[in-house]
Amino acid sequence: MTAPRTITIVGGGLAGLTLGIGLRQRGIPATIFEASHYPRHRVCGEFISGNGPAVLERLDLLPLLERAGVIRVHSAQFISGANHSPVRQLSAPALGLSRYLLDATLADEFQRLGGELHSSSRRQENDFGEATIRASGRRAQSTENGWRWFGLKAHARNVNLSADLEMHVSPNDYVGVNRIDDGEVNICGLFRARTGARHRSGFDLLRGKPGSPLHEKLANAQFDEHSFCSIAGLSLAPHRALDTEECSIGDAVTMIPPVTGNGMSMAFESAEIAIDPLCRYSRGEINWPEVRDAIASACNAAFAERLIWARRLQWLMLSPVLRTPLAKILLNSDTVWNFMFAKTR
Repeated sequence: MTAPRTITIVGGGLAGLTLGIGLRQRGIPATIFEASHYPRHRVCGEFISGNGPAVLERLDLLPLLERAGVIRVHSAQFISGANHSPVRQLSAPALGLSRYLLDATLADEFQRLGGELHSSSRRQENDFGEATIRASGRRAQSTENGWRWFGLKAHARNVNLSADLEMHVSPNDYVGVNRIDDGEVNICGLFRARTGARHRSGFDLLRGKPGSPLHEKLANAQFDEHSFCSIAGLSLAPHRALDTEECSIGDAVTMIPPVTGNGMSMAFESAEIAIDPLCRYSRGEINWPEVRDAIASACNAAFAERLIWARRLQWLMLSPVLRTPLAKILLNSDTVWNFMFAKTR
């Protein structure tokens, strides 16, 4: 009997590590190349909602995250200037855990299962041929329709939240503040600026403008400066997995607007989608083009509608509509909340 073929995964973030673990659970040899190291802070909402917890449960990873300190996130609230929604209970609890702990925990589990992990190791851009999966994160794009998108993240203590997750919306940004492990909150924002425009420093941007509800909420926050990180060149336009010749998962396929809080879930979901086709390929049951088409088609089917509605939600969050009297109606409507929450998951 021929030995199963090794699967190479480029990128050791959520999607790559979860895929590697799933392959090793099924006896498939897997190697991960990660350009960074563990543990590390990443710009991320650190909020796992939608289908993500169910994927983690099916892969028997929830007990692992419980030991790492994951918490349940039960409620959410949106705030736009003087307008705000009521505190709403999520239809199912989400999970909160820092990427600093989460990525390192998954990396340790992958290696415990016999996976080969090469950290601080970068692959060439043209090295994505057969038996190689791209899980290396977002597609870089300097500008989009004249806007430059960038993300910032930091952890803090001494923040009194009204809900487990608060989303603060302003004309050119939104900042999510949510509870995570060890009594901290994660403060993560998406910002846009016209090309060439100057902006305030990172911590000032995360704190919000003086006089805003966010600025008042974080007035006594004690920031962990070591947790601060940033990322630029974000592309938020939806992409289809079938539009590239590479076999990709996670943000390497497409990045969902962060306002949905669904990016981490999509990373886990796309990894789970890829496990079975890659196992079959590794055992010689199907060829590589069939693997690529199976993964891409399944990702498109799972995420296409979600991405369309996420794009609409992002437009709404940054549009002038949320700074008019209509905002009070929208933010207080249970129908709008339930519809958009369901459509973006």
